[in-house]
Amino acid sequence: MRDVYIIGAGMTRFAKHLDKNEKTLTAGAVGVGLADAGLAPGDLQAAWFSNSMWGYFTEQHCIKGQVALRPLGIQEIPIVNVENACAGASTALHGAWMGVASGLYDCALAVGVEKLYSEDRDKTFRAYWAGVDVSDIKGHFAAWRRVLDGLTLEIPEDQDKAGDAGKSRSAFMDVYAGWCRWHMATYGTTQRQLAVIASKNHFHSTMNPFAQYQKDMSVEEVLAARPVIYPLTVPMCAPVGDGAACAVVCSGQYLKKLKDPRPVRIRASVLGSGSDRGISEEDRDIGARLSRRAYEVAGVGPQDIDVAEVHDATAFGELHQCEALGFCAPGEGGAFAESGATRLGGRLPINTSGGLESRGHPVGASGLGQIFELVTQLRHEAGKRQVEGCRLALAENGGGNLGFEEAAMCVHILERVDS
Repeated sequence: MRDVYIIGAGMTRFAKHLDKNEKTLTAGAVGVGLADAGLAPGDLQAAWFSNSMWGYFTEQHCIKGQVALRPLGIQEIPIVNVENACAGASTALHGAWMGVASGLYDCALAVGVEKLYSEDRDKTFRAYWAGVDVSDIKGHFAAWRRVLDGLTLEIPEDQDKAGDAGKSRSAFMDVYAGWCRWHMATYGTTQRQLAVIASKNHFHSTMNPFAQYQKDMSVEEVLAARPVIYPLTVPMCAPVGDGAACAVVCSGQYLKKLKDPRPVRIRASVLGSGSDRGISEEDRDIGARLSRRAYEVAGVGPQDIDVAEVHDATAFGELHQCEALGFCAPGEGGAFAESGATRLGGRLPINTSGGLESRGHPVGASGLGQIFELVTQLRHEAGKRQVEGCRLALAENGGGNLGFEEAAMCVHILERVDS
């Protein structure tokens, strides 16, 4: 397999964009990404397009990428439509990486877009049901209930009655809450540790002009915020969002043709699916399995990573992935956050973009939003949120839920290339 480099990255601000559609959001990100690479639409040889909900909201199914990219002059070339829940954008990057690494193409585009805000709030929340097995939703949550019923955990009465999943919140908040309650009962993890993670990410977002939220919040403010479902409060959860992000990738030979490139090398690109593991079988966790493979491919270990973006649809998502990715031992994610290690200036800054909790989570674009942040960091162009001297970065992006883990996940390891 050939080396593959990211030579261009672009994104819109993740936000509430009721005045924009999928086409205009795509145009905004791709225009920036191509300009960043110094390329024109006609230079692309293939494209992978990620989206999950366009068909749900407007009935634009099937040829989404062709519809969104043709107005930009991207036509005739292969365009692959990708749908992989919240892991769709990183899956698109994996596809573009494969196309170039295999030698089939020399220059390719990965782009993700999502428009989730709607005047019909209930419809927006119902959209997230598509990320589980809709033929067995009752069985899915019954399995979680059996786990929760066996826990010894004191839950404040005023935080356990927060409305129905799919109406007052995304059903995935219930999945994360169940997962977190198991972790709390098993390891002694606390709600305050979750608030430390959320507060840190809200702080990071104040320095990111692309973030949906840019408001600093103290740990006490996070804890005092409106409950979603115990132990999660609103600032611990990713908001609904609209936006687009992209990356342009190329081969080493193509890179030599470019004038003044600022490339970032993809050291590893690993895509996988979940399994029917038990909730306590943490060694089989999808994040643990895929990160071990990514480290092996890249020839590095978790101790070598300088900065990371992980899938924190809730604060517990970050806590769990710190453990699964080997940044700390199982059960120590909360203490790891409290130590300051994951904050800017710490040993391993995580989610310097603000993460999904603050940068936002337009499902089909989120994974490439992570890549945009890490490319910016590795180019040493992140301004006030720059991780000093960073050379290796990791992105973990999970999607959907089957059983007790994500249905799909990508792990990418990126490396700074000195001029």
